[in-house]
Amino acid sequence: MRHTTLGRGAVRVTGLSFGAAGIGNLYTPVEPERARAAIDAAWDAGIRYFDTAPHYGLGLSERRLGEALRDRPREEYALSTKVGRLLEPVAGAGPADDDLAHGFAVPATHRRVWDFSADGVLRSIDASLGRLGLDRIDIVYLHDPDEHAEEAFHQAYPALERLRAEGVVGAIGAGMNQTAMLTRFLRDTDTDVVLCAGRFTLLDQSALAELLPEAAARGRSVVVGGVFNSGLLADPRPGATYDYTAAPPALLERALRMDAVTKRYGVPLRAAALHYPLRHPAVASVLVGTRSEAEVRDAAELAARTVPDDLWAELRAEGLLTGDAVMEDPATRDAPDEEPPSEEPPAGARPAEDGALS
Repeated sequence: MRHTTLGRGAVRVTGLSFGAAGIGNLYTPVEPERARAAIDAAWDAGIRYFDTAPHYGLGLSERRLGEALRDRPREEYALSTKVGRLLEPVAGAGPADDDLAHGFAVPATHRRVWDFSADGVLRSIDASLGRLGLDRIDIVYLHDPDEHAEEAFHQAYPALERLRAEGVVGAIGAGMNQTAMLTRFLRDTDTDVVLCAGRFTLLDQSALAELLPEAAARGRSVVVGGVFNSGLLADPRPGATYDYTAAPPALLERALRMDAVTKRYGVPLRAAALHYPLRHPAVASVLVGTRSEAEVRDAAELAARTVPDDLWAELRAEGLLTGDAVMEDPATRDAPDEEPPSEEPPAGARPAEDGALS
């Protein structure tokens, strides 16, 4: 599997990465055994970059990920978590439904408190290390600082920069569902990497306007999440979701036209959606949220496919791609020897989740 070094640092990540929001009970509960099997399957598939956050299941994602990785060779993988939301205990845990407003089916044992102060960063990292049970965190992102720009740029970021200088963390950056502030981080700070969710996909190429050129020009890296735009690009059909709401008719029609093109080349649309961001030289990894062994295997098989250049050319010719992120198809560098997998996902799999940040 392709490996890339983030920015000008030393942290290496795989082209396909494991988004751990799902195993934090995103939307619905995931049994501990199923979560562990998903992480083990990712390891067996060659995935060596794992992303989590305190926000994901009120720390459940970090605990499950740390437990599964604890006995793995620490130098063989990279792990990222995030800062900006502290978890404060509440008296008397409420039922799981109390937390569904945040998207996670877990008991309301804690409340999330926004905190982008320097002290908040240190407290968050210390708490994350405790939940993970690991000796270090390789990458730390500022998590959704949209409404906290002043504090994020003037307190949280300098704290991360000091931790990187001290060798406590290997790489630093920000993760968001927008491009404007991420571009500002690239211009105004010395971040190694930014995590951009949903803004560099087959249906939304807004990251091509400024974010990706800025990253490429400055030698920084971009990790892309949300490549399926929450479902529409994984399974385009009436009722599918786009960015977590019902897909507008125009976008559904566009996705169905893309699906028709990719099928003519024997390529599932979800494979094209996963490969597309990796065609840009600034993109180091695509983050896919998975919650089961079958979903992980499906994502790994999609990543291993070869997507022909003619497919991208036809999408552009039909006006379905407004940007041009042409580079060598990463699958051709390490193509599998066996026959391409079926277009259908394995039994028991559903389209992998995006692992969105919010």
